[in-house]
Amino acid sequence: MRFRISRHRKAALLASAVCVCLVAAAAPAEPLGVGDRLYPYLGNPGYDVASYDLSLTYPGANDKPLEAVTTIDAWTTARLERLNLDFGHGTVRSVEVDGRPAGFARAGEDLVVTPEHPLNRGDWTRITVRHTSDPVPGKDQQGGWVRTTDGLAMANQADAAHLVFPCNDHPSDKAMFTFRVSVPNGYTAVANGLSAGAERIGRTTTWTYRTRHPMATELAQVSIGRSAVARREGPHGLPLRDVVPAADRKALEPWLAKTPDQLAWMEKKVGRYPFETYGVLMAQASTGFELETQTLSLFEKRLFTEPAYPTWYIESIMVHELSHQWFGDSVTPRSWSDVWLNEGHATWYEALYAEETAKRPMEARMKAAYGASDRWREAGGPPARPKPPAPGQKIDIFRPNIYDGAALVLYALRQEIGRPAFERLERIWVRENRDATATTADFVRLASTVAGRDLGGFLEPWLYGEKTPPMPGHPDWKPAATARAATPHTRR
Repeated sequence: MRFRISRHRKAALLASAVCVCLVAAAAPAEPLGVGDRLYPYLGNPGYDVASYDLSLTYPGANDKPLEAVTTIDAWTTARLERLNLDFGHGTVRSVEVDGRPAGFARAGEDLVVTPEHPLNRGDWTRITVRHTSDPVPGKDQQGGWVRTTDGLAMANQADAAHLVFPCNDHPSDKAMFTFRVSVPNGYTAVANGLSAGAERIGRTTTWTYRTRHPMATELAQVSIGRSAVARREGPHGLPLRDVVPAADRKALEPWLAKTPDQLAWMEKKVGRYPFETYGVLMAQASTGFELETQTLSLFEKRLFTEPAYPTWYIESIMVHELSHQWFGDSVTPRSWSDVWLNEGHATWYEALYAEETAKRPMEARMKAAYGASDRWREAGGPPARPKPPAPGQKIDIFRPNIYDGAALVLYALRQEIGRPAFERLERIWVRENRDATATTADFVRLASTVAGRDLGGFLEPWLYGEKTPPMPGHPDWKPAATARAATPHTRR
């Protein structure tokens, strides 16, 4: 995710919370969580989602609820007399577990489901929820559906997929997705993954998409609008598809045509693109950020049409979201405290691309970041231990400390172990953790292995210290007393 100033396995978490799910049937429904330090009620213990099948029916107006059916296939990891789903916005019509009616109640932003019979550990179970999905946000709610001038898109990071559909809304529980989106004829629906066809019946067309790789709920994307889909090939014949307002397709084409070369550049840095397709979604909406939804990154259209930013900078933001497909989407943080692994790397490749293609020196950017780093740490916490979001501001973790502050950590690491070892580390990291989740400790261990020595003592203060350590190779770099590093655009 990249803000325009720029905001742009699960075993331990599940085990730590699973005991609270073994409750007596008579106990009152209560919200649960998997113990995330920043979002304590996100996710739920006792099961591991394998797949989501999400059916949505768009009524033709983006201020009216969509009718929806969410089907979840999961393995139970504990005996459950009831189970919790994250679902905080919409009306629940009915719930079934394994084809039989189940009881349900709301508790905070959880939907608590009581099956007819308890589920045993190791069971394969199917939960079907018939519900509405409301694009008009509730009080103090952020994210989920984004209303565009001609329809809808999604922006679910970090704590908002459950405002759209019932789910286990935590990045530690990745799953496969199928989307079936029914829209009035004349609208186009596009979602993560590859198209599995479009069926027109009367005045409605149902578009189906499936992912080929597991995905975190916060990366789900559905675009509904009067859109054009531009298709082309990327490296190795990779199918690319971009979604733009139909009336703007010709004007936006020069920007869309940049993606194949940007993909080739990223592949030279870190290896083969990890998914089945890629593209950009240029939405007619005011979000204040861009977002790396898996295989279809979300951008505000006006970023490309208003003369507010130079070409080189817009291209670097495109690379920021593209690099997230490796760092954050394919290799997903196991907890939200590990989000620096997403944003630090995306900021790193954003800056490296600007250096190599537009002569914007990385060293100058990192020196400016070093000058601001102590203030960023004080305001937002160190990169690997960000402060919790402020009340009512769930996306408040996306602060400079996890963007340029985290990229500064990577710069220090490259200074310490040398460019060849650093570049080898990056390629191994995305290869060994593809389609999985990973932690800060995993990164430190791999860095130590690649470097051939224990880097824990070096990286600990960079990742967790209240003050910024001295920069290897730059003893003259000092924290700045008052100067501010430039933060020109918001990205996630």
